[in-house]
Amino acid sequence: MSLYLDNAATSYPKPDSVYDAVNYALREIGVGPGRGGHRRGVAATRLVFEAREAVAALFGIADSSRVVFTHSATEALNMALFGLLLPGDHVVTTTMEHNSLVRPLHLLQERGVQVTWVEADRRGFVTAAQVAEVLRPRTKLVALSHCSNVTGSVQPIAEIGRAARKAGAFLLVDAAQSAGMIPIDVPSMGIDLLAAPGHKGLLGPQGTGVLYVAEGIELSPLIVGGTGGFSSGPEQPATMPERLESGTLDTPGIAGLKAGIEFIREVGIEATAAKEQRLIASLVAGLRAIPGVTCHGPLPGEPRGGVASFTVADTDPQEIGFRLDHDYDISVRVGLHCAPAAHRTIGTYPGGTVRVSPGYFTTERDIEDFLAALREIVGKG
Repeated sequence: MSLYLDNAATSYPKPDSVYDAVNYALREIGVGPGRGGHRRGVAATRLVFEAREAVAALFGIADSSRVVFTHSATEALNMALFGLLLPGDHVVTTTMEHNSLVRPLHLLQERGVQVTWVEADRRGFVTAAQVAEVLRPRTKLVALSHCSNVTGSVQPIAEIGRAARKAGAFLLVDAAQSAGMIPIDVPSMGIDLLAAPGHKGLLGPQGTGVLYVAEGIELSPLIVGGTGGFSSGPEQPATMPERLESGTLDTPGIAGLKAGIEFIREVGIEATAAKEQRLIASLVAGLRAIPGVTCHGPLPGEPRGGVASFTVADTDPQEIGFRLDHDYDISVRVGLHCAPAAHRTIGTYPGGTVRVSPGYFTTERDIEDFLAALREIVGKG
């Protein structure tokens, strides 16, 4: 038995249609979009446009030209932050963030951007009232994750979006742990900028990601260069998405991402979310029933994404992860999960936790097998 429970890092396996789409794009199209008027170039351009439309449809985006393809959520966050913020601007974020958001903000802070860190509670939640309390006249941006990669706590994004809008600030949401697993509608949730990876809940390949930029927001490009069009001048195009997409796009990766999103839309995002909730509920209940195990994050009944983190009394998480892998061929994630501030917030720094994250193709039997293995490990001490 080989059991993969690290879908919060990268979803695996993918739908067969994803593998087929990548293979087709490499073998049958073989070129990049906008790099030729021949039939292969046109086919690549059509494929990328259809993928952009699929992303827009999934997130309730009216204009797909506002969807930018990136190579990761990290790149998307950097595009948003460095493209928007200037010295003297104020940003509000939380103590539950991944380093993909923390480190760009830290660098911007060194360059004169002011950052306020809202302290989450021990279960990983912040409230809209906490955010509203620290908003200032110079606040340009509220930036936070939708769902914590450590605790799975799901933040009240729509409420926070209303507070940001009332103060005249933009809202940037890191959807690394929610896109494809939790329904997201950017207009109704007040999201101005949305960053998401392709390789997690969207079921696409590694090396893909998206950034949504609302109408009326103009970002300075992070990278400039060839865009496949507007070739006559040295200036970067002003039109979207070309303004933020320099260089040849990863057409095979985008083909796989398109197939992943189509799979989610065919199954239904509500059905995907419901299955994830059933699995995570079984997992959390099983963890709480094992003596010596502490399950961190939301309490039963509180909003939780597809992540459960736990510790075992008097046992290093590294040892638990090693034994699960070596003795049972079960893949989980241990340590700080690139989110040290989150672990400080919930009291698990510096040792971190063992993180278990089922995916769409995980079964109830898989959860039972994992819990049985953990009980054996804990029982042996």
